[in-house]
Amino acid sequence: MTPFDVRIGINPLSWMNDDLPSLGGETPLDVALTEGRAIGYEGFELGNKFPREPHALKALLAQYGLSLVSGWYSGRLARRSVADEIAAVDAHLDLLAQNGATVMVYGEVADSIQGAPRPLYQRPRFFGDAQWDDYAARVDAFARHTLSRGVRLAYHHHMGAYVETPADVDRLMARTSDAVGLLFDTGHIAFAGGDPLAVLDAHAARVCHVHCKDVRPAVLKIARNRNWSFLDAVLAGAFTVPGDGAVDFAAVIARLKQHGYRGWLVVEAEQDPVVAPSFEYAQKGYRTLRALVDAPPGSSPDATQEAA
Repeated sequence: MTPFDVRIGINPLSWMNDDLPSLGGETPLDVALTEGRAIGYEGFELGNKFPREPHALKALLAQYGLSLVSGWYSGRLARRSVADEIAAVDAHLDLLAQNGATVMVYGEVADSIQGAPRPLYQRPRFFGDAQWDDYAARVDAFARHTLSRGVRLAYHHHMGAYVETPADVDRLMARTSDAVGLLFDTGHIAFAGGDPLAVLDAHAARVCHVHCKDVRPAVLKIARNRNWSFLDAVLAGAFTVPGDGAVDFAAVIARLKQHGYRGWLVVEAEQDPVVAPSFEYAQKGYRTLRALVDAPPGSSPDATQEAA
């Protein structure tokens, strides 16, 4: 088994939200980078305020002593060809590769309602094996292309999209090769009604990136009962940082250790920074993960207490 080897990074969502610019939109990027580094994070995922020219991005991150973790890519393979997708991704892929990122977060946005004012039950779905097979073949071919550039595709199961539930993840992983990595997101799989540990155990060999997102079950329940949109749920506080919700991160980290995960653990929690102050919550998430990652084998530190 490959030894457990991780670095802890963060997504700028704790400070500013790309999908909801009203949440932290006024916060300068240097505030996020300064505070993130002060807390102890080693790297950042991209957000819309980062430079998109490879050398400019490298210079900015070097200024703060940070690494590039990865960056979200809005893919449309459910609607367009592999050739078109390869052409569309080129600049983004080059940005990642030249800055040392070895994974690319792939989010399927074709027909997705994650940013639309529509209830989540209206999300798109593939019907029948033929549709699943066609889509998986395109994802696999596209992933082989990114891998040829030194960047592995990390497929992000996401609320409001074609691949949302544990069953969806199962279908996609069964139809694709190892070129397609899985981004395991604790918050999204919990919101989708799944057991994070069961999904992790089922697909540990394919997990190449981890988003550490906690959930507030009471908000999730209301979101489902009232047919909220994804963004309505975010605004109501469905997500939070590790150590502030119901996900058993002690068990998640223990299982990642058991499976010999190597890669980034990324704190990523869409919240309103007015309600959940950025520095305070980013620090809580970091301390929670740091305590669990550093815990000796067989121990079970109280992560919540560590983070307090």
